Parts: sequence; structure tokens; C-alpha cells
Amino acid sequence: MWMRATRRGQGGVTVQDVARAAGVSAMTVSRVVNGGHNVRESTRLAVVEAIDRLQYKPNPAARSLAVGEATQIGLLYANPSAAYLSQFLIGALAAARRAGCHLVLEPCEGESADEQAEATRQFAGADVQGVILPPPLCESEPVRTELAAAGIPSVAVAMGRHEAGTFNVRIDDFEAAAAMTRHLIDLGHRDIAFIRGHPNQVASAERHRGFVHAVEAAGLDPAAMRVEPGYFTYRSGLAATERLLRQRPRPTAIFAANDDMAAAAVGVAHRQGLHIPRDISIVGFDDVALATNVWPELTTVRQPIAQMAETAVAMLLARLRKRGGGDAAEGEELIVPHELVVRESTAPPPRDAAHR
Repeated sequence: MWMRATRRGQGGVTVQDVARAAGVSAMTVSRVVNGGHNVRESTRLAVVEAIDRLQYKPNPAARSLAVGEATQIGLLYANPSAAYLSQFLIGALAAARRAGCHLVLEPCEGESADEQAEATRQFAGADVQGVILPPPLCESEPVRTELAAAGIPSVAVAMGRHEAGTFNVRIDDFEAAAAMTRHLIDLGHRDIAFIRGHPNQVASAERHRGFVHAVEAAGLDPAAMRVEPGYFTYRSGLAATERLLRQRPRPTAIFAANDDMAAAAVGVAHRQGLHIPRDISIVGFDDVALATNVWPELTTVRQPIAQMAETAVAMLLARLRKRGGGDAAEGEELIVPHELVVRESTAPPPRDAAHR
């Protein structure tokens, strides 16, 4: 890869000179010179003609870099949690800055398979050499299919379980949810409600499975625990908590599958005059900034979101460096540690709960 666009080649001609002459971006010129994929033949010919006409000669030392400043990484996102996405971007941008590559962000607005496929096709034409997929798009079959068809490698973050040929960075959602459930049981809670995440995400199912496993391991009946649907959004947490707190007896604890829904549960409980944690304990998952912006601060599972994004960028850059030799068919998965963070939103259940 060559040097920055502001640096000069041997003939005094810059990358930007070639890009202007060919009517393309400097990034496209870089990809043509370095034999990159996903460049239209007409574009490639225009760049080659401009290079010949201007007698541009890239710096040989700079071209020897396998991945560097001309690398453009895409990040396609559709996460409903602004708090999660904020931490994710912090990590991805930091890793891209250290590596000297560019990070291109693109939202995927639609939820249908056709809309996701179309958004991905548009993104594939944005001159990116690889793509990071945070949840929920990490598990979108249309997105992954379109990227594969375009020959663009991707790395998923928080895909619930490993699949052959995929590259993924995640925590153990099952064990993390089980640990949180054990914490509530150890405090004495026997009536624990659970608010699920989005039904289309494997991580959501794994968190519920971990909850059920810990309940069974404690000798309790999972069927007696109330479970409400949620979608990892604040609004869905509001609706689920309102349904739970209308029931009698109300649960002594609520385990929401992410912090957005847990923060919503805190708001509903306050509105109904309940004291947290004296009257009811509420816990979340992720440990985004929102977890410490509510009162009381949430007991939650810390998922190192920024670190996972940084790791995904590094994994993708490694794939791009090795691309000449091809990716291993079995893919790669890295499971990073999680942490149970105990704050002020949990306590033993009310005394009258022991008589239920």
C-alpha cells in the first residue's frame, strides 16, 4: 500500500492527481494499484490509463504494506440501543485509528430480508474491503449472503454461537445470564421475572437459556418464573415491566436481557411508587453508560463492547492481510470474558416474599 495522498510519488505526481484524472477516489486508485477486488473493469481501466498518462510511480516501500492507510473498513449497523452502539463505535474507531485505516459507517434502516439485502448491496459498492457486523446484523442471513456474493470478508460481533466459516467475537451469553440469575437466587429471590431480548437473535435465546438453567440448578421451577417478550429497546422494556407489575403477587426481581430494558423497568417501578431494591430488585445486561445513569445504578453483566469492536477490527485486518492465501474454511471465534457487576439495584427480597 502506498503513502498518504499528500505524499508524492517518484515523479512528483500524487495519488490525488491520479484520482482526479480518473474521476475516482484516492481509495479506488489504491485498490487498483494493489490488486484489490470489487473494482469495476471500466474503473480499473480508467485508473490504469491515468497512471500511465501521468507516469505515477507509487513508493515501493509503502506498497509493501499488506494493510495500512488506504484500507477502508465498513461498519453496517442497525442496533436499536444507542448506548450499545456508542460504546461499539468508540472501540471500532480507536482500532481503526491505530491501524491507520478508514472506517465507513452505514445504517441499515429496514428489518425485512429484502431491505437488509438491498442495504448490503449498496454498501458493497462503497469501496470497502471488509465489513464489521455488530448485532443484530451479525446474524442476518441476507446481509452475510450479499457480502459473500460480493467477495467482501466480514467479522461478526456478538453472534450468539459459532457457525462454520464465520469469524466472530462474543462473550458466553449463556454463562453470563446464568451467573446473574445465581446472584439473584443467592440473595434469596425465588420469584424472578425475565424480559427477553429480540426473538431473532441467538444471543437473546442464550441469555434466556442461561436464566432457565440457573433456575433449574437451584431446584426451582422455571415454569413458575414469569417471562415477558422484549426487543432490546427501552420502549419494549416499559411495556413488559408494566405487564409484570400489574400481576399479583408481583415478582421480587426482574432480570432484563439488556440495560435499556432494565432502565425502563426502573422507570416503571419508580412511577408506581416502588423502592429499588427494597421492594423489587432489577438487573440488566451489557453495562453500557445507561446502567450508571439511572438511579439506583444497575447491577448488570459487563460485556466489553468497545474491546470486542477493537478485536473485530484487528481480526478483519488480519483476514485482509492473509487474503491472498484464502481464509480457513472453519473460520474463527474468540470468546472474551464477561463480568458480573453488582451495584445498588439488587438486595434480598421483601420479608413478606418469604411467606409466598
